[in-house]
Amino acid sequence: MVRKSAMGCGYYVVVVVFLLIGGMKVRSDSSDHRYKSGEEVPLYANKVGPFHNPSETYRYFDLPFCSPGHVKDKTEALGEVLNGDRLVTAPYKLDFLSDRETEVVCKKTLSKEEVARFRDAVAKDYYFQMFYDDLPIWGFIGKTDKEGKDPSDYKYYLFKHLHFDIHRNKDRVIEVNARTDPNALVDITEDKEVDVEFMYSVKWKETEIPFEKRMEKYSQTSALPHHLEIHWFSIINSCVTVLLLTGFLATILMRVLKNDFVKYAHDEEAADDQEETGWKYIHGDVFRYPKQKSLFAAALGSGTQLFTLAIFIFILALVGVFYPYNRGALFTALVVIYALTSGIAGYTASSFYCQLEGKNWVRNLLLTGALFCGPLFLTFCFLNTVAIAYHATAALPFGTIVVIFLIWALVTSPLLVLGGIAGKNSKAEFQAPTRTTKYPREIPQLPWYRGALPQMAMAGFLPFSAIYIELYYIFASVWGHRIYTIYSILFIVFIILIIVTAFITVALTYFQLAAEDHEWWWRSFLCGGSTGLFIYGYCLYYYYARSDMSGFMQTSFFFGYMACICYAFFLMLGTVGFRAALFFVRHIYRSIKCE
Repeated sequence: MVRKSAMGCGYYVVVVVFLLIGGMKVRSDSSDHRYKSGEEVPLYANKVGPFHNPSETYRYFDLPFCSPGHVKDKTEALGEVLNGDRLVTAPYKLDFLSDRETEVVCKKTLSKEEVARFRDAVAKDYYFQMFYDDLPIWGFIGKTDKEGKDPSDYKYYLFKHLHFDIHRNKDRVIEVNARTDPNALVDITEDKEVDVEFMYSVKWKETEIPFEKRMEKYSQTSALPHHLEIHWFSIINSCVTVLLLTGFLATILMRVLKNDFVKYAHDEEAADDQEETGWKYIHGDVFRYPKQKSLFAAALGSGTQLFTLAIFIFILALVGVFYPYNRGALFTALVVIYALTSGIAGYTASSFYCQLEGKNWVRNLLLTGALFCGPLFLTFCFLNTVAIAYHATAALPFGTIVVIFLIWALVTSPLLVLGGIAGKNSKAEFQAPTRTTKYPREIPQLPWYRGALPQMAMAGFLPFSAIYIELYYIFASVWGHRIYTIYSILFIVFIILIIVTAFITVALTYFQLAAEDHEWWWRSFLCGGSTGLFIYGYCLYYYYARSDMSGFMQTSFFFGYMACICYAFFLMLGTVGFRAALFFVRHIYRSIKCE
């Protein structure tokens, strides 16, 4: 019955997310994307910002471009706002099938202050982004002439002519490209007033590409042959790691365990007063409940929820929901699925806490709700304040913050409480194959490499080595302008990550028990989650060695939100590690007779 209800819940979550994302897909004013000759096609200016700082974006008209008489904001969905999109009507008229030759947008005299703003933007490689019939348009606003070796000798130029090449198939727009005229430049090197005549031209062309395939060109870059070779090399590298690890563990552990079982069976037939050694020696302590069991249960609940969230995100990705430039779809899915799966966290944490004979289940439920959301909320408050100080589009409007709060108050919290109540009333008992003694045995003195930190380093390195090649492409997509669409390969890497984490945690748990150290509960969780710490270490490498990000805002956004993501990996993989270790420990102690 529980399994059926869980499957029904999962189906419900997927359906709800599909409906929400389907409803929030970027839409043009024409719902069917069909136009007649001369009909207006929606063109929106989105944002501008430094090319190497993807989080530092500003409204298009924060720079003194030609502004239409009435700037109209486009109504945006939750995910688009979270993505930093702020669409407004653009000053260009690109009517369907209407060619234009050197049309003047406006004539403008730039003041010294406006020239300085443009020059600063050009020096930082500012780009602009627009959307024409939901198709993205990119371009740079100017260029820097670095013929002089000294920066004071650099020349800065502003592009004043934009040419649009638009491809159509019958009555539908298929492709749009924008390029600047290299001869139409305005020198903005000096602090003086400059007269500028902003212009544009439009050329329509016929194409045979069907409307259904017009977004494919944006996803083809990540599927180019040389890129695929690298991805498959990553897969092969990961698979070899898994095969070696599983083969090693299967050979060593099975042989050692077989010898252990034979030895312990022989000991039982021999003298009863013979002293026990190894992991059987601590059979009366191995299932002793961990310290801080409320925190432990809360971490398991949060980790289970995050694991479920990851699975649902992969399902949506594999069925094609997150196609390129479906703005905000991923953010919408993350918010909605996290809210709808909070009941899983409540149920898991509360039921496990009650299995550990915990009494204050209400406090445990509050801890579960705050364990991940608390640090995320504090990080968001700090980074949103930074974005407000920079006047960046990453700063969420008050209305969006209210919407997120209402989702948390009306969906996340009630489901968490309902899940907690169901977990408390499940009356499940902890399945321990052996009885726990009244007093714990003393743990013998162990060498330094058997401590928690060395074991975590060992446990985190192998899973990280299986995914680090793929990490670069993910980082370049999230914190850059690459497009990542090979979700099938990413899902395979994720499965490999889970398998390697489970196996390495089981191996280290066995060696810990063989050394007669019975405090394995927290250790298995920490070892499983330690890959999250390695990923954060990779963040440092990526920031300083593989990216050109700079500035306080971009740096704080990168390390702030990556800390939250790595913390989520820590909780999720820690849960995977503990569940695998618990299954293993129950199995080996169920296989022997203990007094």
